[in-house]
Amino acid sequence: MKNELYSELRKQMVNDQIISRGIKTKKIIDAFINVPRHKFISNSYQYMAYDDHPLPIDNNQTISQPYMVALMTDQLDIQKTDKVLEIGTGSGYQTAILAYLANHVYTVELHEMLSIKAKQILDELEYKNIHYHIGNGYHGLNAYAPFDKIIVTAAPKQFPKELMSQLKESGKMIIPIGDSYLQQLFLVEKENTHFKKSFITYCRFVEMVNKD
Repeated sequence: MKNELYSELRKQMVNDQIISRGIKTKKIIDAFINVPRHKFISNSYQYMAYDDHPLPIDNNQTISQPYMVALMTDQLDIQKTDKVLEIGTGSGYQTAILAYLANHVYTVELHEMLSIKAKQILDELEYKNIHYHIGNGYHGLNAYAPFDKIIVTAAPKQFPKELMSQLKESGKMIIPIGDSYLQQLFLVEKENTHFKKSFITYCRFVEMVNKD
């Protein structure tokens, strides 16, 4: 009965929070209908799993508002053949959405405990195309570069050059930039070795920590 309730709540979330705000890409909608967001949230917050706001997770991090996850994913235009780099595994929810859409997802998390917990959930959900790494997101994963798409789920103050260098020609990166009070979401597109930066919206993410 609970699974049926969560299924209905997911459909309502997609209709009220995602489609109503202009995101109508079928594969994005399918991903959000099929990925059980409540699985990535602690028991004490599960009753709010499909509400229109972020929620706290361990290590003073958050699971983003569903619409923000959908917006960032939609902007990347992920293809089934894509190799995607995610900076900030966090709860693993965004990772699951990416894995639903892409060929391979390489995800980097600074906090080992978060990565382990996310992997347990994603393994239970039988995702086979996710590669987990512990480390400083500013460095990306040069050994596996270049990437078709890069998504950054924490905010640096400036565009990280090392990450941008790991983007494939014609690739795209979505990233929040700013301090803890005011951030802007940008889509970065690599064109003929140059980077086009397009403002998407204002946003609020945890700060990206540069720690080796």
